[in-house]
Amino acid sequence: MPQAMRIPRRLLLAAAALPAAALAKQAPRPVERAPVPLVMLDPGHGGKDPGAIGYSGTYEKHVAFAAAEELRRQLNASGRCRVELTRERDIFIPLADRVGIAQGRGAALLVSMHADALTDTEVRGASVYTLSDTASDPQTAALARRENSADRFGGPAFQNVSPTVASILASLVRQETRVGSARMARAVVGALEPEIGLLPNPARHAGFMVLRAADIPSVLVEMGFMSNYRDEAALRRPEYRARVAAALRRAVEGFLAANRAAGVAAG
Repeated sequence: MPQAMRIPRRLLLAAAALPAAALAKQAPRPVERAPVPLVMLDPGHGGKDPGAIGYSGTYEKHVAFAAAEELRRQLNASGRCRVELTRERDIFIPLADRVGIAQGRGAALLVSMHADALTDTEVRGASVYTLSDTASDPQTAALARRENSADRFGGPAFQNVSPTVASILASLVRQETRVGSARMARAVVGALEPEIGLLPNPARHAGFMVLRAADIPSVLVEMGFMSNYRDEAALRRPEYRARVAAALRRAVEGFLAANRAAGVAAG
């Protein structure tokens, strides 16, 4: 009778482990989910800078902050993005620092929220602005000068830099970011148009300091004019701000969805 072959125990254990190891190699890796994008909301002005003062004395900084809080609430409720504010209370933050906050947090989008004033108290309606070296029209050029002058409370955004160099720096903003900003501006106009009145040609552009992030699509939304008594009265009402925020939420979510789709298509 032939003698039974003795197989070393270590070989038996290795053989027993083979099926499990093979299965482990074939098991699909867990799908890595893309990080939820961060949207940075920038309530204009704050602290010692009240912004525009309304027809009946309302401060732009308060309206901007209330609207930004409402938009944050609505975006958080949808769960499609994370949301932060450049300021969480009534404090002054220089324009360059607002851009720096968005860049430091890795924001995918910056939305700066305002409600300006004009000498013509009959002008009313919302509008949206993107960065450009030149202004789309004289009214927008004046608006950019007023918004940029907010830094008179805390020093210029470009210290020790000539206007020529500042213009060159502005021109270095990446084309991809400008395209994204323009796409977001179109989304804002499309979302606001059925909800509230808009200025003629509501998508405009100028050299707004707060939009100078080279790597973050950025828009500045003027929700109305504090110098117009109807716009001011509307923006004082929480239900109206909720309508504005709902329209902006749709624009933000549409923009982010298009970005995701483009990322998937790019592979």
